[in-house]
Amino acid sequence: MNSPSTQFVSSRRMSVYDPIHQINMWGENFKSNGNLGASMPLIDESNLKFDNQSEDASHGVLGTFKTYDREANKPVANKTQRRLAQNREAARKSRLRKKAYVQQLESSRLKLMQLELELEHARQQGLYVGGGLDSNPLDFPEPVNSGITIFEMEYGLWVEEQNRQILELRTALNAHIGDIELRILVEGIMNHYSEIFRMKSAAAKADVFYVMSGMWKTTAERFFLWIGGFRPSELLKVLLPLIEPLIEQQRLDLQNLGKSCQQAEDALSQGMDKLQQTLAESVATGQLIQGSYVQQMASSMEKLEALVCFVNQADHLRQETMLQISRILTTRQAARYFLVFGEYFQRLRGLSSLWSNQPREPA
Repeated sequence: MNSPSTQFVSSRRMSVYDPIHQINMWGENFKSNGNLGASMPLIDESNLKFDNQSEDASHGVLGTFKTYDREANKPVANKTQRRLAQNREAARKSRLRKKAYVQQLESSRLKLMQLELELEHARQQGLYVGGGLDSNPLDFPEPVNSGITIFEMEYGLWVEEQNRQILELRTALNAHIGDIELRILVEGIMNHYSEIFRMKSAAAKADVFYVMSGMWKTTAERFFLWIGGFRPSELLKVLLPLIEPLIEQQRLDLQNLGKSCQQAEDALSQGMDKLQQTLAESVATGQLIQGSYVQQMASSMEKLEALVCFVNQADHLRQETMLQISRILTTRQAARYFLVFGEYFQRLRGLSSLWSNQPREPA
């Protein structure tokens, strides 16, 4: 007969991942356009409640021996206090880094607004000076898409912060720091990826074709592009073998997660194919009305708005997959996974740089 603690561990393990529930959840999110702003906690509340109840029970049973054990528990208490102080210091540094990162983004936005004002002022002066009959409006640049410009500036800062986090995580793993400190770093990385999904959602509203084309990524990254980003099931296959060994239950949960990812990806890909076909038919049947296709293109523009939904849903799938991985793996395994995850994209960017800079013979 299993002990109560064994039953608890078993029930927690079974609740880590339910592939049927996950598929249904992604399906409902796909219908309702999801919510990228919502994030699921990395530490389950049931764990916190269990720990609190255990602490209360221990105080009740051992309270009469408190005085007797005080001297014996001093070394343990001192070690716990040091650990808590280290955790508070790590959290404080994390908050400071996040504050500096946000300040950088805000500074970039202000610089962009100033550039737009200067550009608009220059345009007005040019139109005034050269506004005669011979002036050609095509000589002036098209309006700048401020949403995309902001995204490019933010993304550059995002990559810099990602590189810093990867270095910090690699150093922490090599130093064999405790799981609590590692958990803080893992949660910081998860929050950082949530930020890029938020940024992409805003950029898709500004120009969904830009996001879909992956022009904000390097050439090697674009080679693996799927609906504006990476394909979750493929990275599961490539990266998870690098963090072995895994216990059998973890391996089973990750296999189920990969199958669920594949099903969700197939559903999104089929939806994209259908939208592409419908859009092609809409454009092909357009008629020239009073020298313009504008009226006919209005219906096609409505269909294009669905592309934003596809980008958001693909990012939602990516985010949910990362969250599930962090639940299935232990803290140290999750730290190793996000290290190889970040290094994978660093290598792709490095490959793009090597390819573009290699010497080529003249034709």
